[in-house]
Amino acid sequence: MTLNKFNLPDVGEGLTEAEIVSWKVKPGDAVAINDVLCEIETAKSLVELPSPFAGTVTELLVPEGVTIDVGTAIISVSDDVAGDPTPADVPAPEMPVQPLYGKLPASDADSTGSAPAADSALAGGPLVGSGPKADAVKRRPRISTSSTTRGPAGALSVNAPEVEPVQPRTPAEVSARPGTPAGTATRVPGETAVDAVDNRPTLGGTITGLVNKVLAKPPVRKIARDLGINLADVVATGSRGEVTREDLVSYQAQRDAELDKADGFWGKAGKPQDQRIERIPVKGVRKATAKAMVDSAFAAPHVSIFVDVDASRTMEFVKRLKASRDFEGIKVSPLLILAKAVIWAAARNPSVNATWVDNADGTGGAEIHVKHYMNLGIAAATPRGLMVPNIKNAQDLSLKELALALNNLAVTARAGKTQPAEMQGGTLTITNIGALGIDTGTPIINPGEVAIVAFGTIKQKPWVLDGEVIPRWITTLGGSFDHRVVDGDLSARFMADVAAILEEPALLLD
Repeated sequence: MTLNKFNLPDVGEGLTEAEIVSWKVKPGDAVAINDVLCEIETAKSLVELPSPFAGTVTELLVPEGVTIDVGTAIISVSDDVAGDPTPADVPAPEMPVQPLYGKLPASDADSTGSAPAADSALAGGPLVGSGPKADAVKRRPRISTSSTTRGPAGALSVNAPEVEPVQPRTPAEVSARPGTPAGTATRVPGETAVDAVDNRPTLGGTITGLVNKVLAKPPVRKIARDLGINLADVVATGSRGEVTREDLVSYQAQRDAELDKADGFWGKAGKPQDQRIERIPVKGVRKATAKAMVDSAFAAPHVSIFVDVDASRTMEFVKRLKASRDFEGIKVSPLLILAKAVIWAAARNPSVNATWVDNADGTGGAEIHVKHYMNLGIAAATPRGLMVPNIKNAQDLSLKELALALNNLAVTARAGKTQPAEMQGGTLTITNIGALGIDTGTPIINPGEVAIVAFGTIKQKPWVLDGEVIPRWITTLGGSFDHRVVDGDLSARFMADVAAILEEPALLLD
């Protein structure tokens, strides 16, 4: 019998420590090679560690919640079968195993899902750039006279999630079906009736109410309405990306817990103030983010620039894409057009897609490395802190491929499954603060880059067009730049080019 000890590996570039978040096994469990042993939180993300051994778990060497250095033994596994106890006096030779955990090459990372501006914030947090909860499935319009339908023998039919809003048919269309009296509503076999779509405006008329559709069955929608829950706030776990009853229960429990905390947040007035302070350790992703933001803010001289944009044609273009057969089943939002605009504008102003590199010879010299590829970062606010996964070689993707990459990035980030390699090597970042109803901001540049674009909310405002004041869909872009690389002229030209695409997406065809 042999006892194998598994040392904490470096699962990313330069990882020095990680926290054991949760164990997935316990002593006595049988494990096979690649079975998940635990989840760890590194300075960049939450990562599952698979087992390099097959055998029986004999001891968990590190408790949950403890931060340890790379190379520390975390678990011992016997090569005996499960149920064969390991004698206490068997020595445990050190056998650090690293081969399964080589550094992840950035080029091999799958681009994963921001959320487009359509998502909202609570459970799982909005992507500050946040994206769809799951790929929507486009269906033809349908009609119903109630919130549920009955199949044979009066059985309730709830076999398909809602996707599209009801499109009323004329009496002539309805009566055109064989055997249907004029004026009688009918249902195509296999179709599920849907509730009326809630067309009330959302916060500030933001993108959320314009482009987001959430999959859910009629009974789930009714429960959500009864509880006053916005389905867009719920993390969907259904097999087709739909919100389930269990998702609603989980969300409601979390909301109740937050309300309970709010009721007692201020504590008892009689307690001394020094006893009414909550101390939260700063570690993992939040610790790394804090250090990176401080370094960036004080190392790179920031300059910001803003531009108001008439995005009405972008909104029309998004609607056409959503109705297109080529984009069937793909979430589309204005964030997709902005991403394409940033790629287009960077090609015309290459120095915004660069890095400032100080020479290591101590002479005080430096170089500017202009990247002839775009790893487009999308800032993501998650419960574990801010993450910026990026889409590798975004310049090579078609509009459809870019939409899929944004979807995947959003879903993965929201689930806390973003891998370290997916956050390395970014060249330029977008942060979608408009998902929270914010007009614009002055974001801090992601370390290693020289530019970041903030995408504000899109809402109707009075706008002068051809001498007339009319309502248009307006957004404000905010850009921050490293003034060592991007001066005022270059930043202005870059932001003007991005704005030009949002005002006229047809320029992308040039």
